Amino acid sequence: MTLPLVVALVGVTVLLSPLLVRVIDRKAGWPLALLLLAAAYILGREYPHVTDGGDLTWSRPWAHDLMGTGTQVDLALRADGLSIFFALLALLIGAVVLIYSAAYLPRKEGNTSFYTIMTAFTLSVLLLVLADDVVVLFIGWELVSIASFFLIARSGPTGEAGSYRTLILTFFGGLTLLAALGLAANAAGTTRLSEILASDVFAARPGLTTTIAVLVAVSAFTKSAQFPFHFWLPEAMAAATPVSAFLHAAAVVKAGIYLLLRFSTLVRDVPAWSTLLMVVGLFTAIIAALFAITKTDLKHLTAYSTVSHLGWIVAAIGIGTPAALAAALLHTLAHGLFKSSLFMLIGVVEHEAGSRDTRHLGKLYDKMPFTFASTVIAAASMASIPPLFGFVSKESILAAFEETSYGPVLLAIAGFAAFLTFLYSAKIVFGAFVDGPKDMSGVHEAPVSLWLPAALPGLMSIPLAFLLWAVNDPVTAGVRSITGDTSYTAHAALWHGVTAPLVVSVAVIAAGIAFLFVRGRAFAAVENRQLLPFSGNSALAGLQSMLTGLGRAFGSLADSLNPSQHLKWIFGSTVVLGLTTMVFTRGIDGVTPAPRAAGLDNYWDLIPFAIIAISVLGMVFTRSRLATAVLLGTVGVGMSLQMLLLGAPDVALTQVLVESLTVVVIMLVLRYQPRAFPQTPATQRAAAAAFALLAGVVAFFGIYTLTGRRERSELAMWYLTEGGIATGADNIVAAIIVEFRGFDTLGELSVLGMAAVVILAVTKSMPRHMFEAGTRPRPFGQSQLNSMPLRKASALVVPILAVLSILIFFRGHVAPGGGFVAALVMATAFALNYLSRGADAYVVRLATPSRLVGWGIIIAISTGFIGLIKGGFLYAIHGEIAGEHMTTSLLFDLGIYLAVLGMITQAINQLGGYLRPGTELENLSYRRDGENPLPDIPEPEQPLEVAQAHPAPINPADNPQPLAAQEATNK
Repeated sequence: MTLPLVVALVGVTVLLSPLLVRVIDRKAGWPLALLLLAAAYILGREYPHVTDGGDLTWSRPWAHDLMGTGTQVDLALRADGLSIFFALLALLIGAVVLIYSAAYLPRKEGNTSFYTIMTAFTLSVLLLVLADDVVVLFIGWELVSIASFFLIARSGPTGEAGSYRTLILTFFGGLTLLAALGLAANAAGTTRLSEILASDVFAARPGLTTTIAVLVAVSAFTKSAQFPFHFWLPEAMAAATPVSAFLHAAAVVKAGIYLLLRFSTLVRDVPAWSTLLMVVGLFTAIIAALFAITKTDLKHLTAYSTVSHLGWIVAAIGIGTPAALAAALLHTLAHGLFKSSLFMLIGVVEHEAGSRDTRHLGKLYDKMPFTFASTVIAAASMASIPPLFGFVSKESILAAFEETSYGPVLLAIAGFAAFLTFLYSAKIVFGAFVDGPKDMSGVHEAPVSLWLPAALPGLMSIPLAFLLWAVNDPVTAGVRSITGDTSYTAHAALWHGVTAPLVVSVAVIAAGIAFLFVRGRAFAAVENRQLLPFSGNSALAGLQSMLTGLGRAFGSLADSLNPSQHLKWIFGSTVVLGLTTMVFTRGIDGVTPAPRAAGLDNYWDLIPFAIIAISVLGMVFTRSRLATAVLLGTVGVGMSLQMLLLGAPDVALTQVLVESLTVVVIMLVLRYQPRAFPQTPATQRAAAAAFALLAGVVAFFGIYTLTGRRERSELAMWYLTEGGIATGADNIVAAIIVEFRGFDTLGELSVLGMAAVVILAVTKSMPRHMFEAGTRPRPFGQSQLNSMPLRKASALVVPILAVLSILIFFRGHVAPGGGFVAALVMATAFALNYLSRGADAYVVRLATPSRLVGWGIIIAISTGFIGLIKGGFLYAIHGEIAGEHMTTSLLFDLGIYLAVLGMITQAINQLGGYLRPGTELENLSYRRDGENPLPDIPEPEQPLEVAQAHPAPINPADNPQPLAAQEATNK
């Protein structure tokens, strides 16, 4: 249970963050860091087991196939040498960053959101590196992107543009990763990551393997900011310094490195993989180093240095040998230490000096001696100065380059990149503490609580260089988990004799020291220069502009309030596709199925056919909107009757209720429309008639071809013969909805929720001043009289419908019924109650529909998690209570019930609720439970006939006051 315990501890930090911030404000970083350290300790205890070749696994079924294919998705975690390496890196660096944040952050200024998202960020990284199922891995990958987006965006207007660009690029990488994982899982026949990587199917399919390799590489490039996706990382500097330290040292960028190392097991021998990683990695290392030298903002400079060092690591992974992979892991650790330290130390400088721009700084080395010394050590490690840990890791990469067949060329390129690394490392030290033009006499050293956590990771570069035996074991375990070669052992050391990498390093250090004497003029010459003719931001902006123009061009095809302009493209595509299918395709195996016996099976079918045909003809020839709404309802009645004749009473009941409620909603909408449709030109009518006939022909032949000449499918027969046995249900339709296709139904629930939101948004945005007089009926005497019969009838019928709704809900598993149709019955009661009023009224409180929808979705999703106890997400657990068969799908059905009821009551409330002309709907809250908000209205002064023939303009002053205002006046 080690792995779930570690994940749970980090999850607890997310839950505790708001409470801790409320109690101790920014000091919440300390207890949160302690929890991360506890998780790191628990996980670190397993390193001896892992270094001996073992691993840790834990899994629970999440979603599995009831059809017997064997494919399933598990909530699976696995910790081998590579996973633990990156997990500990994230936990330890994350703990240090949180301790630093406790002193760095301002008091009571958004600290709740900071700590909550930061801990969620850590949890996302942990989930990603420990995932042993590609679905879980992908979820962790996307959560990392979302967390980084929120952390950058929370910095305010300065981070808004960068956060969106970051999201676009990293989500693009998510799409390519999704494609790669889908191809790999489909080929291997499993979603288990360890099984996919061990599958021998990819050796026999080199084309597929190459495709997966390229997709994975592109995905990692977006996360690790490799060219041409490099420009998002410096833009992320708008985030707070602790965010930058964690993001660059152990989070987003390391997620890309982890992905490359993990999939090296599968694709390290693919030529396209090796070439792509080495070329892109080395080019990124050089170009990003050049960009870094031009920057005066120390955070931007350090951000480009991150991009450069990631290029080194990517190139080493591309080589693919065990020594190269070990070098990549070694430099990943070194980079995490010195880079997190540098970012936090730059934050200390900015905190005390008020700026991080070298043009606005001065001599600080004597004012901030501890910060200065710590920065020198971290920068020296980054520049590969011996005897620091960064020197060891860089030497190992150079040694890996030397082992290749084109070693001299790679060493020369790497030597130039190393020289540039020395230059920007020197610029950080001299620009921040020595060469600045400003007077820093008022600056003093930061408190120990601020500079010590910042210095600690960088200072670790000193002892680790002399304790490499402690590093070799984790690196060895990581390489063995990638290659499967249990004989490999890492041999990192400070001294390997006089070698070509050492000669390159000495030459780089000598040239760098010589450069220091001319640094002022050299740095000034390239200060804030744009080295390329265009930037990544301008390229992305151009792409966005092109896509926006393309979207507008397509959008203009339906840029009209006329529904026909929207529908013609949908129906047109359907007709073209249908005609193409009928003309150019044949039946299964090229044989057209033989038609079944012609003729009617049941002459009663002519009755619904006649109802539908007459109704459609009526709609074609009438111009009355009211008549069209009524005829549309009769079409639904005909369809319901046809379903009933076919032996589907539950579907028929659902259809007739849907049609009834649809007519009510349509009538509410029609109040805002003219009574008649506008006159249509003859040519347009002729074209519409021809198009409609063609669509009818295509629909007929489509149905005749696809279903009319075939018996029930194998899947349908399986549901009929085996579905009831598997679920204990007699109503197989309901069982399919809530058990076999629960995922589909859950998606439909989200659509219902969005429909409720859209209804609310559209009705709120309706221009009130455009309402014509009488379109929102005011209460008048005759309407009250006309509604009396229905009011008396509803008093009797509504309770019956409520009881019937409950009965239908509970009997849905064994008889026609279920949550959807039960909600429709209850919604019909609300509609009937509304229709019995003499004027506009709310059927529920204004906030109730949204709450119903929200709770419905929450209950449905929660039911899915309950299924994890036994089978998988949304797995239905069956049992008996008091002798009655019960199932968790009943709770899922309750979610459906609430969501449907919320959506329909939202439509009635927003379209038929009482509204004072000229006011916004949200300002009206005068309905109280059990009370009609409309007071008794006297008879109109003018005769009813005159009032109906010539409705007077609505004057807001004539409207009755809200009930609360009337009560106050009466008092």
